[in-house]
This record gives sequence, C-alpha cells and structure tokens, in this order.
Amino acid sequence: MKRYESTLDTKSEEYRKRRNYMLDLLSTLNLRRKETVTPKPEAVEKLRKRGKYPAREKIQKVIDPGTPFHEIGTFAAYDMYHDIPGGYPSAGTIVGVGTISGKKAVIMANDPLVKSGAWVEITCKKNLRAQELAMENRLPIVYMVDSAGVNLERQAEIFPDRDHFGRIFRNNAKMAAMGIPQISCVFGFCVAGGAYLPGMSSELAMITKHSSMFLAGPFLVRAALGQDVDLETLGGATMHNQVSGVADYRFDTEDEAFEWIRDQMANLGPPPPSPFDRAESEEPYYDPDELLGILPADMSGTYDVREIIARIVDGSKFQEFKPEYGMTIVTAFARIGGFAVGIVANQGKAVKKHMPPDHLGRPQPPQIQMGNVIYSDSANKATHFIMLCNERKIPLIFLHDVTGFMVGKMAETGGIIQDGSQFVNAQANSVVPKFSVVIRNSFGAGNYAMCGKAYDPRLIFSWPTAKLAVMDGGIAADTILLTKKDLSEEERQKMRQTIIEKYEFEASPYYTAARMMVDEILDPRQTRDELINGLEMAAHNPHIPPYVTGVMRM
Repeated sequence: MKRYESTLDTKSEEYRKRRNYMLDLLSTLNLRRKETVTPKPEAVEKLRKRGKYPAREKIQKVIDPGTPFHEIGTFAAYDMYHDIPGGYPSAGTIVGVGTISGKKAVIMANDPLVKSGAWVEITCKKNLRAQELAMENRLPIVYMVDSAGVNLERQAEIFPDRDHFGRIFRNNAKMAAMGIPQISCVFGFCVAGGAYLPGMSSELAMITKHSSMFLAGPFLVRAALGQDVDLETLGGATMHNQVSGVADYRFDTEDEAFEWIRDQMANLGPPPPSPFDRAESEEPYYDPDELLGILPADMSGTYDVREIIARIVDGSKFQEFKPEYGMTIVTAFARIGGFAVGIVANQGKAVKKHMPPDHLGRPQPPQIQMGNVIYSDSANKATHFIMLCNERKIPLIFLHDVTGFMVGKMAETGGIIQDGSQFVNAQANSVVPKFSVVIRNSFGAGNYAMCGKAYDPRLIFSWPTAKLAVMDGGIAADTILLTKKDLSEEERQKMRQTIIEKYEFEASPYYTAARMMVDEILDPRQTRDELINGLEMAAHNPHIPPYVTGVMRM
C-alpha cells in the first residue's frame, strides 16, 4: 500500500480556525467529563473511613499497572435525572474494557456514591451493553457489585420489559452456556433481584463486614414476615460462606479481593487464535494531533475524509477500492494496529461524476455530487466493498458524515431506493466485526447504511462534532411548516426556531451518549487507540458465521 500524500496545510489560517473550533469543543468535553467522573471529596472520605475505594479506583487497582481502561458510557444519564439531587453520573455504574493479568476483560463496577448504586433505566441499558460486549467478543467479565438494586421509585422503567432488569440474569445464563467466565465480588449491598447477578456467576467472593446479599433486606423481611434480623445474620459474608454456601470466598479487605480477581484472571486459559490477519503495527506517518484541524466549524463546510483516514491508519497507508466511482463514499483497505481493516467513509466535499456522451455522442459536462450524500453509485460501491470484506474476513470501520440518501426525481427514477436497500441489506447481514465513528452528521437512513447503533457495531463512538438525527433541524422545520397553513409569519418563525433548537439539543453527542446510543464521546486523537482496542477485543471470538444476504432486488 502507498502512503497517502496529504495536502493539509497545517500553517494556514483556515487550519488554525478549524483547530481552535475543535479545541473549544474539547475544552467543554473535558470539563463535563471531569465533572462526571469526579465524586464529592466528602463522600469519598466517608468511603475510605469504611475501608472502601471509589468505583473507578477499584478498577485501577485491578487492571495491570500502566495499561489503559477503555471506559464506555461515561456520559450515560448525563443531564437526564433533574429530579434527583446530583443527577445520576455515569448512570451509577462504571463499564469498560481493561487488561487484568495480561488478559482483556469487560469490567462492570457499581458506584455506591450514586444513590447507593441503585439502578435506573439507563443503568440497566449500560449493564446490558457490558454483557453484550462480553458475549459478542467472548471476553471474560468481572462484576464489582455494590448496589441497592432497582430504584423503587422508578421500577416501571426498569422491571417488566424485554431489555429491562431481568435480561441481565438471562444473559448470565447465556454467557455461562457459552463458556464465558463471569467473576463476581460483592463489595457492599447486593439486594433483591440483583443478587442473582453474582449468584449466577462462575465464582463469587464477598468482603467481611462490608458485603451483604439477600433477596429481601431487613426492612422488607420485617414488613412481610414480622422477623427482626440484622444484615450480617440475614446475608453477610460469613453466613453465605459458612452456612448457605452461596459465596465461594471471603476476604477481610477490598485489597485482598482485588488480588483474588487478578488471580482468577491469571488462571484462565489463553484466548483462542485470532481469526483476523494482523501484522506488526506501525504509527501513522502524519501526526494524529492534526485531526483537530480538519473539520470545519461550519457544519456545511468541506474537507477531504482521506486526511482523517491518513491520521488513523498504520503508516498513513491505504488502498482505495473503486477510487474513481461512487466518490461520495471512500472505501479503502488499510491496517490499524496491524489488523487488516476495510474502511467505509462518507466524503466531506463535493465531487465530480463523469457522465457518458448523450445519444448523439456529444460529450456531457460532469455531474456535481454533494459530499455527505449517498448516491446510487456510492451505495453500489459500498455494498460491493462490505461483501468483499465479509468474504475475506476483514473487520469494517465506518466513518460517518452523512446527511442521507439522495432524493429527487433523478434519484428516484435511477432506483435510489433499490440501491440503498442493497446497501442496508449487506450491512444488516455483515458477519465481521464492525466499528463506527460519527465524526460529523449521521442522519436518516444514512445512519443505518453506515452501521448506526441499530446495525450492531461492536463499538460506536462520537466526536464532539457529531450530530445524530433523522435529518437536519432546519430542513425538518421547513418540512413541518409546509403543513401549517394557518400560521402568521411571526408564528411560523417562532415555530421554526423552536423546532431547530429541539433538533439541535436532541442531535447533540451528549444527548445521544446519555441514552447509550453511542458508547463514548472521543477526543479525535483517541480514535486510533479505541479502534485498536476494539479490534483486539473482537480477535478473542474466532467464530465468524458464513456471510449470507438472501434475495437482493436488482
């Protein structure tokens, strides 16, 4: 593969403006992240006096020194629970992937400083995501349990539905059948249905005088049966180790429990051979720091997506597939962290499509195609490329900046519905691991075709510039107003502004991250490392089923 010849002028005024724009967004991101992950000092002090560590510190105690913890869902529940003092930072649970005793594992740790670790709807969604990561990638999972169970004031949003609380324990059973190790340690409360999570794990440890686990706590037992019983007698670490046999190990301190978790991970056998080709990794030739100066501040401004690809892939080398056809999508083979990958990226600028001569043989001017729009030829190219990567067992990377499929008379008569359907069909049936990064817009069916959350990316990230919505807010407002015949001009303008503001708020990366529609908001410079982590995760699952699409309309 040849190294890409960059034309990015890092000394230009335009580059400086774009970089400053991104730095402003990153300043906001870092401030909000710090506010989210930093607990109140007085609350932490109370924990330490009881011989306990904060949740994120627990994770750092368990993972190998000097190795990263790839957290997902940092902004889960962000700006959502206004009726709860302090909100629900990170949805009251910490989830991510780390290395323990040299082996990758999914880690889930309840945060007792957030409503005693009680679960709300987004907590459940986040924990299901953790189990999904373990199941898709055949990774061991470590549960650090310290939870009061379901938030009883919000039980209706977490209890009865398919993807509610009960799904957690269903997944426990499914993972056991798949042979996925589940290692649990109860560090504090473990109440009601929540007790089944460690109870269904492969191994279970508890901490003397800290841990308690029961289906009904002392207050409920008193109300239901009239029995007075204390925490230790009802479900303490000593009782469950010596009497009930529910627990397998008991430790006097959390530090001993951390060492036990590390020992259990060390005892696991090696992962199976990777099904993917991996060569020696090579750093990008162009500095990833330059990613900050590529995207324009104006959401309609243009750029070349190849400049982004060149700062993510090994050696800044990639080989384009069909480079002169369907040019509003760039498809390319490359390596990331040594892994062979296929990249599907929306182009950030207008391109020229060369037209054939007319019926009299007269030359025709080129057609100008808008960047960020999927035309029939782009859809056909992407479909072919996805099928090619599945045939060769090459993981796929999708870089989103798409406003949707082309519309209008010419597009419809040219069969855009059929061509788009083939794209979505190939995407839906793809069997190789897929990873998505929303770098700017991700609108409408373009989101689906480019592997939005509904199409099972192993991981999906947003940059701070991302917007996810059915369409641009201004276009949505104008469309809605066409149906409002009886409004005055003043009322129309007011309604238009209201709709635009609503779309801007709901399309924000913070809104979508809060609801776990994306896994994490990234500093663009983190993109390569997070993709490498995802590829390494995926390499733990050697099973890739045959690629079958069924009928495709032609």
